Amino acid sequence: MDRDKLVSYINRFLKIDEFDDLGPNGLQVEGKAEIKKIVTGVTACVELFEKALAQNADAIIVHHGIIWNFERPIYRGSYKKRVKLLLENDLNLLAYHLPLDAHEIVGNNIQIAKQLEMLDIEPFGDYKGMTIGFSGDVEPVSSKKFFNRIRTLINENALIFPFGPEKIKSVGIISGAGQKEIQQAVLKGLDVFITGEVSEHIMHYAREEGIHFVAAGHYATERYGIIALSRHLKSKFNIDVEFIDIPNPV
Repeated sequence: MDRDKLVSYINRFLKIDEFDDLGPNGLQVEGKAEIKKIVTGVTACVELFEKALAQNADAIIVHHGIIWNFERPIYRGSYKKRVKLLLENDLNLLAYHLPLDAHEIVGNNIQIAKQLEMLDIEPFGDYKGMTIGFSGDVEPVSSKKFFNRIRTLINENALIFPFGPEKIKSVGIISGAGQKEIQQAVLKGLDVFITGEVSEHIMHYAREEGIHFVAAGHYATERYGIIALSRHLKSKFNIDVEFIDIPNPV
């Protein structure tokens, strides 16, 4: 498949022009013009690149790329290794950050909502004027059963502050480092807020506001989008796409 056609399609499908992101979405490093094999993963790293090369990949698609607005890396150390592996092997690198959190079909948050069998799902969670999460209802369930569901479906090591109601009916989700957005969950009157990471002050805030807080892991909550995108591309273009899992406890 032609690289530029693939990039153009994903850019349009994920609506990247609608997002004021922390780095460029789309093609970050140009490689081969013809793509026969794609490897996907959550985060661009040397291990993923080496495994992609072992699979004879022509392109890598990730959620977390190597170019960010908040850093101006010097080409040395681990950053040099990453760039060198890509350039020397003519590997394309594509990255999609907020668009892959927010997408209504393949996004991280909608995929988690589906895993949890949520109902009446609607956009939730404002970030710089963009809505990136989802909220909705669940059939009334005890908090214990709901937390067990999270540990089974998302992350068995999820950190949970169980300070909300005994019966859970409403849930908000913002994957990754969305812990500050617990305030929006409180304002919306949700019973549970699920994200990836936690900050020290969150425990006190959750207890005082009477809301359940779940930090299910940054990596664990952000596998879903790239896996769903992989399935979509494979079905759409009949191209070889393989997700490579490189677990991260964070």
